[in-house]
Order: sequence, then C-alpha cells, then structure tokens
Amino acid sequence: MDVITDIFNRLPVKSLVRFKALSKTCCSLIDDPDFIKNHLSRSIKTRSNLNILLKGLHLYSVEFDSLDNAVPLDYPLSSGAGTEVFGSCNGILAFRLSDKNLAFYNPSTLQFRRLPVSEIDPPSGESCKSGYIFYGFGQAVKTNDYKVVRMATFNKTDDEENESYYFDYEVKVYSLKDFWRKISKLPFYLRFMFQFFYHLLHRRGYDVLAGGVLHWVMPPRIEFGMRNAIVGFDLGTEEFIEVPQPNCADKSYLLDVGVLDGRLCAVCNYNQEKIDVWVMKEYRVKESWTLLLSVQRNRTINTLAFLKPLAYSKDLDKALFEINSRKFVWYDLQKKNMRSMKIGGSPGRFGAEVYIGSLIQINDPKRLQIEKQNELEKLKNESCKKRDYFLSKGFKLVL
Repeated sequence: MDVITDIFNRLPVKSLVRFKALSKTCCSLIDDPDFIKNHLSRSIKTRSNLNILLKGLHLYSVEFDSLDNAVPLDYPLSSGAGTEVFGSCNGILAFRLSDKNLAFYNPSTLQFRRLPVSEIDPPSGESCKSGYIFYGFGQAVKTNDYKVVRMATFNKTDDEENESYYFDYEVKVYSLKDFWRKISKLPFYLRFMFQFFYHLLHRRGYDVLAGGVLHWVMPPRIEFGMRNAIVGFDLGTEEFIEVPQPNCADKSYLLDVGVLDGRLCAVCNYNQEKIDVWVMKEYRVKESWTLLLSVQRNRTINTLAFLKPLAYSKDLDKALFEINSRKFVWYDLQKKNMRSMKIGGSPGRFGAEVYIGSLIQINDPKRLQIEKQNELEKLKNESCKKRDYFLSKGFKLVL
C-alpha cells in the first residue's frame, strides 16, 4: 500500500479522479485528507499539475506543460458569457456572476459550492449607492481556511469618475468555516484606493495572493502628494497592511503587482517604454526586493501597456508572461531575451491566471446532507413501488 500511495502521489489529478472508480480502497486513499494535502504539496514543489486560465467573454483552460491548446472550461455558473474569476488558490477558483452570486469551484474534481448572499450596506444616514467593488480570495495558512474578501466603495452621484464623493469602504469577509462578517477596523487610506481608469484597464482590480496576504495597488494621487502604494490584507489576522516597495530608478511610473512561484512581484511601467519586474525574496523585507528583468519597447513588442508574470519553467531558466492582454512570451533569464508564443484556440483578448490542479474538497456539508436525504427518500419510494407492485400481483408480504 505504501508503494501504491507513492505512485499515486506522482500522478496527475485527472488520472486520480478516474482511479477512484477502481475500488473502494483506491477511492478511500484518494479521498484521504492527508493524501490530498501531500499530493498538493508535491505538485507545488515540483511545479506540476499547473494550468493557465484564460479569462474573457468565456473561460478557457490550458495545460502548462504543453501550452498547445485552449479548451473551453465548463462550470456550473456558466451562462454563455460574463462569469468573472476573481481569484484562485490551491486548485479552487472563486467565481462571480453578480454581486449576489458567488461560488467556489474545483475544475479538477468538478466540486461546486455557492456562497451565501450578503447585502452591501451603505453608510447609515447617507443617500448613496455602491460603486466599484474589489474582490479577493485566498487561504489563511495557519487555520487552513479559505476566505473571500469584498471591498465596496460608495458614491453620491451617478458619475463613478467623480471620486470626491467616495465614502469609506465596506469590507466583509467570508470563510468556509464561518459566514460573512464585517471588518470594522479600516485604515483611512482605503478611501483613496480606487481610480476609475487605472483599475478597469487590464483588470487591475484583481487581487494577488502571496504569503497568505491579498494585495492590491493604490494608484498615485498627485493632488494629495501620494505615490504608488501596495496595500495588503492579511487573511490570518484580517487586518490591512502596507507592503514596502522596491527602490525603482524613476519615480514617474505606474505600479502593478503579480506573483511568481508564490513570491510577490512588483511591475514598474515607465510610460510604456520600459518595464521592470522585481521579486520580493523575503516577504515584507524591503531589502529583499530583487530586480528579475528589465524589458524595453522594441520591434517585437511595439507597445508595453501591461505585463503580468505567470510562472517559471520547471528548470527555472525561463519565466512566462502575459503582455498587453493579447499574447504570451517566454523570457530567458540567462540570455535576457524574449520569445513570443501562441496558444491555439485562445481568444483575441484575455486575462491570464495560473491555477494548480488539486483534490481539495469544497463540498457544502448542508448540500451533501440534503443530497443524502434525497437519495434515501428515493430508495424508500422505489421500495414502496416494488411492494405495491407485488401486492397488486397477489403476493403476500411475510414479516
């Protein structure tokens, strides 16, 4: 059994899901929480079972090892178009169809869990409506709890660009082990976090998960003397933090954040002429920021509006990036050059995100209980039908 467990630990998730039908022993092993944890840990360590999610009007999945074909992703909330994936963690995708329709989904196991509805409550005594909404999704490592964070702005007018009317944020957190609850201790700088065109362009409103902390960028506010800032929300303590930035050469730049191999990245864009990508080797230690690469605009890349780090290759000699929401490039870390690549079946414009295949369970216990009750009721009804059938044929029941 130890040998079988070791072999199973090295198999792709798709194979393991099929092998659950081999026997009760195999099913019990693959569903075991310790096996699921060890399999995920090995996948992360070896950079295996990786996939790229392409987000546009529809969702597509691409196997990272081949990067040859984009396959449409079927999911329970599919409604033709418009479903938003606002985060992924350990193989679980967080879906948003509307502000009242959120769900978790594991595309490897096809398990689905809808989140309970929580209303957005405007400030008391004020006549206003909710404006832009930030979402975040990740895991609090110490408690092994998966959480969704929702930050909603409020404004008085119908003009969402008129930022002078923004009120404080409402921040709520939902966890798999609990329900929605409101965070009362909020920093003052949150009211300056949203900037209309900045966050809608290239989907910058998405969070970046690194070190058990969700990260967003607060854009520069020249009128207030505020420069770029990285805002974090610690999923363990449920508090906001400020993350130190790298010492960029020029102060005139737009900042974005990303993640590579679980480490936070800072992407500094200098007027779409040059982009620097920094990696934080030790979390929240300013001196640990290390310049990974610097890219200049050239004939191959005639615009540098947006660059997003995705993943390292298995041998760590290259890194994959999304550029301008239109194409992928491999950057050779040794030769310092880029090579563009195409993925068959991918949409013309997309947002890309890496997710790992896993066996993590997200079934809703209440839904499982209801399904079990329905199954028992179904068996009972079938038994009654058989009894009535035999009685109608003249058979006598022997008690």
